[in-house]
Amino acid sequence: MLHADADLLVLDKPAGLLSVPGRGEDKHDCLSTRVQQQFPDARIVHRLDMATSGLMLMARGAQAQSVLGRAFADRQVHKRYQAVVHGVPQAAPGVWNTIDLPIVVDWPNRPRRIIDHQTGKPSLTRWQVLGPAGGGRTRLALEPVTGRSHQLRVHLRAIGHPIVGDALYGDASAPADADRLMLHATQIGFPHPGSGQALQFASPAPF
Repeated sequence: MLHADADLLVLDKPAGLLSVPGRGEDKHDCLSTRVQQQFPDARIVHRLDMATSGLMLMARGAQAQSVLGRAFADRQVHKRYQAVVHGVPQAAPGVWNTIDLPIVVDWPNRPRRIIDHQTGKPSLTRWQVLGPAGGGRTRLALEPVTGRSHQLRVHLRAIGHPIVGDALYGDASAPADADRLMLHATQIGFPHPGSGQALQFASPAPF
């Protein structure tokens, strides 16, 4: 818990923990359930993949949930991630680049997503090289402009640089030498749902 007030909670989710309950008895433990034991009025407004760690918001009460939901829909919430990817992207450090590729559910292989130029939904990611990460890997900063499920993972795979430790989208030929997905939500900025004050929170990548 990084922040708590009458309208919202800011949390740092660990990798390997669901954001919300999944199907099956073994998937009831999740961030929202744990938080609601202390804050019964806490409500989900967005999610992180189970394998992804980092910053998440929860609203307190229906009104705050509605306001934060609109802020996400209107792209007033700005998120940044860090990832370690396989390979060395051909881009100058410090320069923002874009991946503009439409994403759709791969129905026969759910929950996977794929790039599909016919039926995919518009999906845009900004990325920047932060520097080498050793072993032929590179550390990137990522900003999802749209918010499709698995967007960062699908987009990075599509440009030939899957995220290290990605069991769903990783390169089968790459060494399986990471015990987690190397993707962390490091920054989030948004207007407070009650006061409208601009807020910014940060969490350093744990890898």
